[in-house]
Amino acid sequence: MNGGPALLSDLKAALEPHGIFLRGVIGFDGDGPALNNGTQARTVILLGNIGGSIWEPFSRWRAQPENTQRLDPLDDWSKAVIGPVAARSGATAYFPSDPPWQPFQQWAMRAEGLRASPLGILIHLEYGLWHGYRGALGFGVALDIASAPVTTEHPCDRCETKPCLSHCPVNAVTSSGFSVADCRSHLRSGEGQAGCVKKGCLARAACPIGVSYQYPPEQLAFHMAALSL
Repeated sequence: MNGGPALLSDLKAALEPHGIFLRGVIGFDGDGPALNNGTQARTVILLGNIGGSIWEPFSRWRAQPENTQRLDPLDDWSKAVIGPVAARSGATAYFPSDPPWQPFQQWAMRAEGLRASPLGILIHLEYGLWHGYRGALGFGVALDIASAPVTTEHPCDRCETKPCLSHCPVNAVTSSGFSVADCRSHLRSGEGQAGCVKKGCLARAACPIGVSYQYPPEQLAFHMAALSL
């Protein structure tokens, strides 16, 4: 693969059929993450899903006999898709599930200007709470890639009704923070199993930003089932 715009084109062609998009570019000058060769990255490209973009490709992969019994299927699929692309492009692949834990949320805030919602999830101006990061690619050179403009606007600041604060059945989501303990306790209850576990977080679904990008029911159920309660 080539550098600069040609590299971006090659990466998009390789990843977008799997529902993985280039989510942002970060430049580093002496403070980048470690590469496989022991040096530091000068450029990191974030990779992730937009809405339910990964669900159908991931579901087809997961249905294959050799993948049906995997303990961490989404992480394994992400590595199966991104790993070969990293190797072909001469990059180091980083994944949220692997140590040493890379600061994906800080990278996202730096690359796309995202900020945390009351649920703790980073909220996007267009996609709302319906997006995620499946990995990143690190390069040892400063690539000639124009980053998208970073916004300083916080969608929650212009949300007058803030329905995420009123739709949580146990008030785990408040203006002062998110109570993980209250949320997990509710999810273990019969009401929680029939509600948020089956249908997805009700507070998250109430957010008016990015409604058209909401995950399909099957994907919501998959993510909720993966929680450690």
